[in-house]
Amino acid sequence: MSSRNSVLYNTLYTILRARPYFCETNITRRAYSTLPPPPSIPVIQDSSQTAEARKWVQEFKTREIPRSLVELTFSRSSGPGGQNVNKVNTKSTLRCPIDAPWIPPWAREHIKQSTAYVSSSQSILITSTVYRSQAQNVQDCLAKASTPGGSALHALIVSAASSGMVNDPSEEQKQRVRGLERIDKARRRAEKDKRQQVKRGRSKGGDWD
Repeated sequence: MSSRNSVLYNTLYTILRARPYFCETNITRRAYSTLPPPPSIPVIQDSSQTAEARKWVQEFKTREIPRSLVELTFSRSSGPGGQNVNKVNTKSTLRCPIDAPWIPPWAREHIKQSTAYVSSSQSILITSTVYRSQAQNVQDCLAKASTPGGSALHALIVSAASSGMVNDPSEEQKQRVRGLERIDKARRRAEKDKRQQVKRGRSKGGDWD
């Protein structure tokens, strides 16, 4: 091989090796853009932060988490199954780092309390063997609603992001509190009047002696 061909070969080899990385980066960036960026709120402390968080949750509920944002592995399902359940890799396992930029910072402490959290790897781990199809099990891992006895990434994020919100009392709740305060005030006034009547009765009784 001539020196010129050698240079061309090495250049082409370098480009081909770098291409998957650049493709993966572009795919990941596009995937990030499909989800709403969470506000930079470590801990929700007031109503204004709650409003920001609630707005993000409402928007996130309308989106689906792209597969490219998580790590997926597959294996054979154990136990009794259908025709191909124990012969093909239908069991789906999803892993996602808890510090992924699309996961709200204030939700992470709540995620750590869930059974899907793996402390040794600081990540979320979800598996599904519900279906006999690999694709359906992947969707079950990512789903917006968890199956009975299981969990799903989208549902977990929504639940964790909603848990830390500081909810202001509604007008109905405020009216109920004001009503209870009036009742308590009236009760204390009645008790005070009763004690005063008892004292007056005792003083009159003393005058009769």
